[in-house]
Amino acid sequence: MSKGFLVSLEGPEGAGKTSVLEALIPVLEDRGVEVLTTREPGGVLIGEKIREVILDPSHTEMDPKTELLLYIASRRQHLVEKVLPALAAGKLVIMDRFIDSSVAYQGFGRGLDIDAIDWLNQFATDGLKPDLTLYFDIEVEEGLARIAANSNREVNRLDMEGLDLHRKVRQGYLSLIEREGNRIEKIDASLPLDQVIENTQQLLFDRMGLRR
Repeated sequence: MSKGFLVSLEGPEGAGKTSVLEALIPVLEDRGVEVLTTREPGGVLIGEKIREVILDPSHTEMDPKTELLLYIASRRQHLVEKVLPALAAGKLVIMDRFIDSSVAYQGFGRGLDIDAIDWLNQFATDGLKPDLTLYFDIEVEEGLARIAANSNREVNRLDMEGLDLHRKVRQGYLSLIEREGNRIEKIDASLPLDQVIENTQQLLFDRMGLRR
């Protein structure tokens, strides 16, 4: 690739983004693609420290605006320290969550002003958006059941929220598809994992111009 390509992975809790990503990395590397995978919040030391604060199950009194601003702070540091240099080096950067998570979780989920979130995202990223966003869609109840059945997965503060918030988050993502359908591709994450991986690979390879 002559320049970097930025992909974000989004979805409700338990959608299986991590499992799909783990399967795709060796396929991409076999084709000579330099890949950097990272996550939000986190990705760099400062971001990971902020992640601990945000997701600590004991921090139940955290105000929604505090939560949003912590995510934004982590996003900015992560971007300048890790993501932008990798894109400048021509790498494929795959991020587990990015700007759309703030709209879905803090906007639709917490009820904060969407325009304010859009402004904060713009401020933190200097207007950077993914070249492609892969949204893994799953019914809320099924996603949370997957989390409950996976003893190896961390249980964080967001996992402990009620069904109402998670339903609002999913609706937020679906609304984002209507708003930015050229950037965001919807993937049915309720299908068997091998089929989800195949569908994801097809979409990604087509958008990047890679042979399958």
